[in-house]
Amino acid sequence: MADVLRSLRQGRRGDPARECAQALGAEGVALSLLVGFGRAPEPLWGHPEVSARFEELQFTLGEGPGPDAVHTGTPVLEPDLECVRPDRWPVLLPSARELGVHGVCCFPLGIGAIRVGVLTVLCDAQRTMTEQQCVDATALAAALTGTFLNRDGPGNPGSDGNGGAAADWFLERSAGLHRASVHQATGMISVQLGVPVAEALLRLRAHAYSSERPLSEVADDVVARRLRFNDNDNDASDGGFDGDMNGPYSPEGGKG
Repeated sequence: MADVLRSLRQGRRGDPARECAQALGAEGVALSLLVGFGRAPEPLWGHPEVSARFEELQFTLGEGPGPDAVHTGTPVLEPDLECVRPDRWPVLLPSARELGVHGVCCFPLGIGAIRVGVLTVLCDAQRTMTEQQCVDATALAAALTGTFLNRDGPGNPGSDGNGGAAADWFLERSAGLHRASVHQATGMISVQLGVPVAEALLRLRAHAYSSERPLSEVADDVVARRLRFNDNDNDASDGGFDGDMNGPYSPEGGKG
């Protein structure tokens, strides 16, 4: 962990997700930052793949230890998901089991009322997290918070003169995890339905869940005008989608 923190300070290149997972001795690690409409946690990177998939699941459903950690500003430690009340995260828990996720511990990035993001750590099959792992994860979350908050500050050369290189190392985004289309689609749905952006995001998530598709794929269809939401649809289980697939890029070649 000392090496990882030095890499963060000095901006050394590498694979931050893999290095953080190895340093923590965890089954997986993922990082999300608060961006866009509603300041929703947007997944940036994760290792291994199951970590990225679990972050995507939390992002799609809007529930889980990550969102709770962001909301409360305190760590949410659930090393054994089998011990979690079913009504706490009713939709997330069954899906997490299907992914093979045994336990999750989430550490918020922020100072006081300021929220930056969340660090998610997956626990191993023994469903434990040692005291040292908690200390290391807390230190990493604090270091990431300081890096992101100071990145654009006046005269931010860093102690080694690397400027924003340290933050850039942790901000390198996998194309598969960047969710700009989700925020764009949320704005479009807000206009289509005449609702606040927070409700528009809920509608988008509801449709993604009901159709069993990744949130980003549904958002891409909205942005490409292959999918339009209609508030006249009485079936709210799909987020108010009216089934219009006649957008300009639809197979039917409609004008949409």
